[in-house]
Amino acid sequence: MSAPIQDLVLASGNPGKLRELSAMLEPLGWNVKPQSDWKISEAVEDGLSFIENALIKARHASRYTGLPALGDDSGLVVDALNGAPGIYSSRFAGAGADDQSNIRKLLETMEGIAEPARKAHFYCAMVVVRQAQDPAPLLAIGKWDGRILMKPVGSGGFGYDPVFWVPGEKCSSAELPATVKNRISHRGQALSALKGQLAAF
Repeated sequence: MSAPIQDLVLASGNPGKLRELSAMLEPLGWNVKPQSDWKISEAVEDGLSFIENALIKARHASRYTGLPALGDDSGLVVDALNGAPGIYSSRFAGAGADDQSNIRKLLETMEGIAEPARKAHFYCAMVVVRQAQDPAPLLAIGKWDGRILMKPVGSGGFGYDPVFWVPGEKCSSAELPATVKNRISHRGQALSALKGQLAAF
């Protein structure tokens, strides 16, 4: 007997995230819809951590739709930069910065740092709230270890993928097939953990 279909609002308008979430959660009876279907404005991400910002997004989407909502926040954490760019990953080179600008800023900032000291990881926090004031939200995190390359390699993916070396695959994240990346990445790990929790939601 299949699970009853229930709507889950994605606190994002990102079509890639929507496809990824829908494929994993549809078998559990969840119909994932982007918050853009309700023409909701983006939440003000003023938290100090990935988890705080993911929760802010989820509560914001739930408040305006009246439905359960999923918020996620992710970014790149570089050891040699004391955790930067961190929660500011998408705007490291300034407000409205594109991927190329952020990568250029990262490589310039890390100029002169030798390979052994270029360790980094991608981090993802995913939160689901049943309603805006949910006191016990579901939480899942994912962490993907690697290091920062000296220059971009590969043309796939997005964000910092071209400069993120994946030791186990011996290539950059931008060179990975999408199916492999979605399985082993920080977001893939968080989604997998969240899927288990939502099965008993």
